[in-house]
Amino acid sequence: MNENAVIIPPCAAHRDLRARHRTADWFGRTGRALTAAVLAATAITAAGQAAEAAPASSVAPVGSSGCHMAPPASGQSTRQFAAGRRSGTYIEDVPAATDHPMPLVFDMHGYLEPAALEHIGSGLGSYGDSHGFVTITPQIDESGFPRWDFNPNSADVSFLSQLMTNVESSACIDLRRVYVAGLSMGAFTTSSLGCQLSDRIAAIAPVAGLQNFAWCRTGRPVPVVAFHGTADPLVAYGGGQGVGAKFLPAPNGPLGEPLNGPGPTDIPANAAAWAHRNGCGPQPQQRSIAADVTLTTYPCPPNATVELYSVLGGGHSWPGHRTIISPEPIVGPTTTSIDATAIMWDFFQAHPLTGAVHS
Repeated sequence: MNENAVIIPPCAAHRDLRARHRTADWFGRTGRALTAAVLAATAITAAGQAAEAAPASSVAPVGSSGCHMAPPASGQSTRQFAAGRRSGTYIEDVPAATDHPMPLVFDMHGYLEPAALEHIGSGLGSYGDSHGFVTITPQIDESGFPRWDFNPNSADVSFLSQLMTNVESSACIDLRRVYVAGLSMGAFTTSSLGCQLSDRIAAIAPVAGLQNFAWCRTGRPVPVVAFHGTADPLVAYGGGQGVGAKFLPAPNGPLGEPLNGPGPTDIPANAAAWAHRNGCGPQPQQRSIAADVTLTTYPCPPNATVELYSVLGGGHSWPGHRTIISPEPIVGPTTTSIDATAIMWDFFQAHPLTGAVHS
């Protein structure tokens, strides 16, 4: 069994079963309604805000093969993609045309959450429209609830790698500025991709789910900026699943397969493990940046930064984005003291890929 597998218990009590059904029903009804609304809004023209100039970093961009193709239309569209044993869709947000290769950000959804809900909850697509980066929000077509297999060399990881290549061949992407962010199981997957695709991904930003895998071996230091609520009821800040995770339905029904969940190590220890992997010093520094937010940093070599934003009393949500897809009774409170989307974009801009690039 996978070391990170969390067994979702069968219906041991009618009360738990009723709660689980209510949770699944809420996600199902809300997900269907919002997915239909968002996916229907294809080919939306960008808001008209000018894309910003080339990033201030002195690291020169490296254009992908798509720089020799006709540029894709700006705005939002939903596309199909298949690779190997997987097929799926992705929401693509392309900013207004620029005269230089564009950064690329993958935005990974969580368990039970289709790509359309992640797109709303993170706001990365619209943020990229006004800040000059392409955003890809993918989802795999499969039976059961939306989820990811983030294990080493899984079909899902292969799908995402080949989707990245496809985007790079169809749009003018800066191969030094490819990034991944995600929420919950999307954060687990973001952590996994940072391990498995370290030759292509410049930096990662897991929200509510930074993980350290025993099998993780990176070819280079991977900068990490992570966010996690100390009162997260689903992915516990202290490690493992939170008290509310037992109400989540199994992927294929109450007696279905185990849900691939968080490892047992606490979130600060996961950050420390990434810092160690990146060659950082062992003594972190902490400072308060808001009444309810503490920032932990490590003494790291250049372009190997590890940062953890701990939201005191925060829940299982994307800081700075209170939406109907993050109901407080289920996921806990969402802070507005910081904006995770803005913070991670600033972090990404400061951490391009150096050295050889994947082509």
